[in-house]
Amino acid sequence: MSDSVFRNYIAGEWVEGSKGSVANISPADTSDVIGHYAQADKVQTEAAIAAAQEGQKEWQKSGLEQRYSVLMAIGDELIARKDELGEILAREEGKTLAEGVGETYRSGQFFHYYAAEVLRQMGETADSVRPGIEIETRREPVGVVGIITPWNFPTATGAWKIAPALAFGNAIVWKPANQVPASAWALTEIISRQNLPAGTFNLVMGPGAEVGDVLINSRDINALTFTGSLETGRKVAAATAVNLVKCQLEMGSKNALVVLDDADLENAVECAVGGAYGGTGQKCTASSRLIVTEGIHDRFVEAMVERMKKLVVGHPLKAGVHIGAVADARQMEQNLEYLELAKKEGGNLVYGGEVLNEETEGYFMQPALFTETTNAMTINRDEAFAPIACVIKVKDYDEALATLNDTNFGLTGGICTQSLKHASDFKRNAKTGCVMVNLPTAGTDYHVPFGGRKDSSFGPREQGTYAKEFYTVVKTTYISA
Repeated sequence: MSDSVFRNYIAGEWVEGSKGSVANISPADTSDVIGHYAQADKVQTEAAIAAAQEGQKEWQKSGLEQRYSVLMAIGDELIARKDELGEILAREEGKTLAEGVGETYRSGQFFHYYAAEVLRQMGETADSVRPGIEIETRREPVGVVGIITPWNFPTATGAWKIAPALAFGNAIVWKPANQVPASAWALTEIISRQNLPAGTFNLVMGPGAEVGDVLINSRDINALTFTGSLETGRKVAAATAVNLVKCQLEMGSKNALVVLDDADLENAVECAVGGAYGGTGQKCTASSRLIVTEGIHDRFVEAMVERMKKLVVGHPLKAGVHIGAVADARQMEQNLEYLELAKKEGGNLVYGGEVLNEETEGYFMQPALFTETTNAMTINRDEAFAPIACVIKVKDYDEALATLNDTNFGLTGGICTQSLKHASDFKRNAKTGCVMVNLPTAGTDYHVPFGGRKDSSFGPREQGTYAKEFYTVVKTTYISA
């Protein structure tokens, strides 16, 4: 596979990259070259947008059963090939094989869910306030959708944007993160074999400075959905606003898990470990802040350290590994910088944080746990995107809730407690888009809305039936009898 060059997909054809190709190297084994992937430039990206405009004219007229069949077929193949595609995903991103297979399976479920949504598209009728007039409202495709996805969930994030876009009759130009082109190419290859008009779906791999810049500044797309950093998200919002392009952003987070004195200790530890270190801590829903009340604090920290000692870090394809590789050298460098900064600010590193040498050359890091941190520290303000969690000791529930909300982000928030009173209050007053009770902050379902508040999200919610708010426009028709 390493000698192959994988092309972009534009106007129904596989095309060479106008800027050549780049090697896709595994972060778990730098000698493992997964393949060479085409790189588009601005001109090629503009050609993809033009192709999408033409494809849109046909796809928006497609019948419901055609759309249903296309989405079902994509979902079927993803699920059938989950082991093969999950392995590719794990190799290029660094997450464990189990996580890669699970992500691929879940991606298939997204396509199945939106295949069903195709058949549930119904309008509404109303009587006018004027006699003899009837009113209909219906949803129509928004048009050409630009999709920009991150590297941490290369298949799933693409799936939960592509599936509803196609279901509601839109054409697509997809720019995946340049670190993870293999998963995007594999999904595109499946889509390319479906009954879609040429130009309905386009893949443009390449640098954000060129491909992404064209997409966010284009007057010829009708909507743009982006998942990535807050800094880039602000640039996307500013650029699309100039052209009045519909915009949806999923950005940063600084999620917290609250552990109260009455929590089931074993469950709280499992929630914290799974939420903080799953996916090598590289999840937007990861709980990097662990807010613990003083009555259980010492027991919780002790139990956390003992549990973390059992976590196995290693090559993602190796059996028995719990935590795979850090995404790349740049991410590893940033992780280590945050570790040192946390120490300088007064944090006490009670476990982990070591760079590990494995059998293969790669980026492996022992998960880290800090105590004696405050919510004012940089490590508890910035999204580090690392296998680093910090314990913040608080007096009681009220201080815990205030600490959880004291952030400019608001994606997920969790609480471990056996108190119905505190759980009920938390559900209402946690300023986050998603709330978990006695569960890890990481882990969401595909049939319900997903998104955050404050600097975490902007625009309509993703997933579930709420996706139609972004991928469709409402038309109101007045009829005189």
